[in-house]
Amino acid sequence: MKVVVLVGGVGGARFLLGVKAALGLPPVGPSDDRTDAEITAVVNTGDDVWLHGLRVCPDLDTCMYTLGGGIDPGRGWGRAEETWTVKEELAAYGADPTWFGLGDRDIATHLVRSRMLRAGYPLSDVTEALCDRWRPGVRLLPMTDDRVETHVVVEEPGQDGEPERKAIHFQEWWVRHHAELPAHSIVPVGAEEATPGPGVLEAVEQADAVLFAPSNPVVSIGTVLSVPGLREAIRKTAAGVVGVSPIIGGRPVRGMADACLTAIGVATSAEAVGRHYGSRSTTQDGVLDGWLIAENENVDLPGVRVRAIPLLMSDVDATARMARTALELAGVTL
Repeated sequence: MKVVVLVGGVGGARFLLGVKAALGLPPVGPSDDRTDAEITAVVNTGDDVWLHGLRVCPDLDTCMYTLGGGIDPGRGWGRAEETWTVKEELAAYGADPTWFGLGDRDIATHLVRSRMLRAGYPLSDVTEALCDRWRPGVRLLPMTDDRVETHVVVEEPGQDGEPERKAIHFQEWWVRHHAELPAHSIVPVGAEEATPGPGVLEAVEQADAVLFAPSNPVVSIGTVLSVPGLREAIRKTAAGVVGVSPIIGGRPVRGMADACLTAIGVATSAEAVGRHYGSRSTTQDGVLDGWLIAENENVDLPGVRVRAIPLLMSDVDATARMARTALELAGVTL
């Protein structure tokens, strides 16, 4: 059985734990070689950024650390038992940016990645090399090897006091400003010229099920779908395509997805996000066959099979039940 999951960030990484468990695999660590289950995660790289001369790939690393057993469980990102000596020294030098901190253990990952990228290796090869250490039990594929970075158009007072629009990196808007600056638009810069990473289209074509993790629908799943050819591949696949709503009771389960949805004119509701993705059978560019929403909610999505279940990923067992329902809705017999 082959399952493809589009993911981004903490929610996506935790959902992958549940997908592994639903397929009878150890949630953390390498998969049993005797199983025929194969999970491919197509990971958002629009959050990637150069900091202090290092290439940082937050979503890839969060998935790798989570599935490999090295994540900080409290934060949901970064390394467990992290120390911050380098961050403190950079602050003492006044080195910008001061609003984004890299932990000492985490820096080792970025050093290896940056060295390999500068030597000419594509991001997909670099990711595979890093995963040789962590053995996540899931094939982690960057959505593209090309440089794509999400930027946000915001409005700030200019030198003359008049409002001035400018584009800033998504990380600055998200981490420094906590998404509190109203966003006029969100743009995955470079996506239009990008091509899907090696193995991505083949994985979608050969999949028995394609799942959308409950990740940010704009800057995670939306950015993955912005890579030319990927949306089309998902529309053409013979596999069932099922998404998991990241919205419960009109609020994001985690993070500030509501600010992102507002920026693109989509309401913060399970129904609005489902309509934003669209039905494969009734809309021209829709990508969903099924949509999981939280229990006690009702949505109207023509052409999409909707099922209401508990959606909080409180532990691996609860997440596995979510993943199992998503797979069943996609037509997979477990």
